[in-house]
Amino acid sequence: IADLTVPGGMGGKEMAVELLAIDPTARIIVSSGYSSDPVMANFADYGFKAVIAKPYKMEALTATLQEVLRG
Repeated sequence: IADLTVPGGMGGKEMAVELLAIDPTARIIVSSGYSSDPVMANFADYGFKAVIAKPYKMEALTATLQEVLRG
């Protein structure tokens, strides 16, 4: 699970580019409190397999993880 925005660090969008260059089969979930960000709306275009908006509940996290792990 990658946070879209990391102050002073590498954000999820940049991390996904680097990770997918190493492992194109990586299953990355993007998460953010900024639900209006284009990456959140079009997550698959950026290589993410799923999206989960913060704050999220355990049930939503569990469902998202199960969805991604099932492929």
